[in-house]
Amino acid sequence: MRYLLGPLGLALALGCAVVATGAWALTARSGPGGRAAGWARTGTKGALFGAALAVAVMVDALVQHDFAVRYVAENGGRAVPTYYTVISLWAALEGSLLLWLLVLTGITVLAMVRVHPRAGELHPWAMSVLSLLGAFFSGLALFAGNAFDRVSPVPADGPGPNPLLQDHPLMGVHPPLLYLGYVGMAVPFAYAVAALVTGRTGPAWVAVVRSWTLTAWTCLTAGVVMGGWWAYEVLGWGGYWSWDPVENASVLPWFTATALLHSVMVQRRRATLRLWNLTLAIATFVLVLFGTFLTRSGVVESVHAFTRSAIGPVLLGFLLAVVLAAGALFLWRSDRLGDDEPLLATVSRETSFLANNLLLAGLAFTILLGTTFPLLVEAVTGDRLSVGAPYFDRMTVPLALLVVLLMGVGPLLPWGRAQGHRLGRRLLPSALAGLGTVGVLGLTGLRGIPALLTFGLAVFVAGATLTRGVLDVRRTRTLLPGDLGAAVGRTLVAQRRAYGGLLVHLGFVLAAVAVAASSTYSSSATQQLAVGDTVRVGDWTATLQEVHRSADDRRMSVSADLLLREDGQDVGVYAPRLSMYPNATQAVGTPSVRTTPTEDAYLVLTEVDPDAGTATIRLVVDPLVLWLWLSVPVVVAGAVVAGWPRRRPASADRPVPRPRGEAPDTVEVSA
Repeated sequence: MRYLLGPLGLALALGCAVVATGAWALTARSGPGGRAAGWARTGTKGALFGAALAVAVMVDALVQHDFAVRYVAENGGRAVPTYYTVISLWAALEGSLLLWLLVLTGITVLAMVRVHPRAGELHPWAMSVLSLLGAFFSGLALFAGNAFDRVSPVPADGPGPNPLLQDHPLMGVHPPLLYLGYVGMAVPFAYAVAALVTGRTGPAWVAVVRSWTLTAWTCLTAGVVMGGWWAYEVLGWGGYWSWDPVENASVLPWFTATALLHSVMVQRRRATLRLWNLTLAIATFVLVLFGTFLTRSGVVESVHAFTRSAIGPVLLGFLLAVVLAAGALFLWRSDRLGDDEPLLATVSRETSFLANNLLLAGLAFTILLGTTFPLLVEAVTGDRLSVGAPYFDRMTVPLALLVVLLMGVGPLLPWGRAQGHRLGRRLLPSALAGLGTVGVLGLTGLRGIPALLTFGLAVFVAGATLTRGVLDVRRTRTLLPGDLGAAVGRTLVAQRRAYGGLLVHLGFVLAAVAVAASSTYSSSATQQLAVGDTVRVGDWTATLQEVHRSADDRRMSVSADLLLREDGQDVGVYAPRLSMYPNATQAVGTPSVRTTPTEDAYLVLTEVDPDAGTATIRLVVDPLVLWLWLSVPVVVAGAVVAGWPRRRPASADRPVPRPRGEAPDTVEVSA
C-alpha cells in the first residue's frame, strides 16, 4: 500500500503545484477577487498536503521496516535506533528530495498566508514562481527519484544508513537547518522575479523580502556551522572545514545572501543599488540550485555528496533554464534597473555597504572558481585536477580580513557623508586597541600574521561597537535627560535592529577568532602505544590503559581507553574507537574530545591490534574551538533581535528619509 500511497502524494503535489502556478499567474492578471485566486490558494495548500503525505508514508515505512519499499531496503535496518531511522529520511538521495519538497511547499503556504503590506501586485507573481518551483521538485521526486519503488524479493533486513550518518545526533539538526536556509532563499528569488516581471524594481520588493532573507540566512548560518561541528565530532581528522566541494557549495549562497541583507538597507533608504539587490537575490537561489546539483549529480566525490543518478542532468538543465530566464528578464527590464539616486563618491554608510558587497561577492567568486575549475578541466580534457586548501586560504583570507575590518568601520559611518575629523576621533581608540593587541601578542611569541591580524581586528570591532553604544546613549541622554539605565534602555529599544546587527557582527568576530586560533596554533602527535605508554602534546598527555572489543546489533567496535591529563591533573578516561558496520568496506573511526574554554584535546584511534594490546593514537590540541560553536547562539540571538517585527501601521512601513549628514548615533525617539 505504501508504494502506491507515496507516489499518489507526489502526484497530488505535482498536479496541485501546476494548477497553482497557472492560477496565481491568472490572479496577477485579473486581480485577487476572481475565481483564479481561490484555485491558486487551494492548489498551494494541496501541494503541501501531497508533499506531507509522501513524507509521512516514507517515515512510516522506515519506522515499520517495510523492506518492500526500495528506499527502506537500501537505507533502513532493524538494528538502527528509532532516532536514526527517522532521520534516515534525508540520508540518501531520494529521501532528501522528499524533505526538500516538504520544506518548499511549506514555505510556499507560509508565503501565501503571511503577505507583507507592500507586496501588492508582486505577491501573485511571486507565488506563481514558488508554485512553479514546487511543480519542478514534485516532478523530480516522482519521476527521476521515486523512493517508493518496490523491490523483489523482499529482504529480511536492510543495511541501515551510511555509518557516518548514524553516529551523532547532529545529523538530525544539520540537514534540516541547511534545507530551511536553502529553500528559504526561494522567496527573495521569487519576489525578485516578480519585481522584474512587473517592473516594480523600487524599494517595495526589498521591504517584503528582508525578513524572509534574514530568517533563511540565520538557518543557513546555523546549518553550515552545525555541519562543521558534525564533521569535527564524527570524521576524526581533527578539523571542521576542509574546502570540500560540497562544503564550498553550501557556503556560496551564504555570501551572496549576506551581501543582500546589507544592500537592502541601502535601497530602503535611498533609490539606489537596484541592480545589485535583484542580482544578489537571484544569484543566491541560483547558487542554491548549483549546490543541489553538485550534491546530487555524482560529479564530485565527497562524504557529503550522494551517488550518481538521473537526477543530476535534470537539475543541471533546470539550473541553466533559470539562469537564461533570469538573464532575459534583466534584458527586458534594463530600463528599470538604473539608480534614481546614485551613490556619492564619499565615505559613508552606503559606500561601506557597497564595499562589503564587493568583498562578499569576491569571496563567493573565488570559492566558486576553485570549486568548479577542476570539474571544467575534467569535462574538457579528461584530466583530474584538485584545488586544495592552499589556494582557498591564500585567496580568501585577505578578503575575509577586510570584511571584518568593515564590521568595525561601517556602524560608525553616517548615512550620506562622513566628516573626516569626527570619524577619525571615533575610530582612533579602537584602532589603537587593535594595534596594541597585535603588538602584545607578537611580543609573547605568537606567530602567524593572518591570525594576529584577526585578533587585532576582533578587538577593533569590539571597541568600535562599544564606541557606537556610548555615542548613542550620550545622544539619548541629551535628548531625554535621565539616569544612565533609562538611557541605555531607550537606546536599545529605539535602535533594536541596529543593535541586533551589531550582535551578529560580534558573533562572527567570535567565530573568526576561533577559526584563526584553531587553524594556526593546532598541534598534534601520532604514536603507537602499548598499555601504559603515553603520547604528549603540550600540556596534555594521554596514557593507554586498555584495548577492548565490543559488539551490538549494529556494529563491532574496538576501543582504546586513554587516561587524559592536563598539566599533570587527571581529567578523565576517554575512549576513541574504530567500528565495522555490515555495509561498510572499512572501519569507521569515532574520535573522543575533551572540550575546555581555551582548547580541545582531540583523540583519534587510527590503528589497533587488540591481541597485542597496542593502539596507534593521534592526539590533537586545538585552541578555542568551543567559541566557534558558541558563536552560533550569539548570531542567532542578534538575528532574532534584528528581525523581530514591530507593531506599526502598514503606512509606516516605508522608512522616513534621514538628513544626508545625520550621524549614525542619532536616536529615533517615539512617544
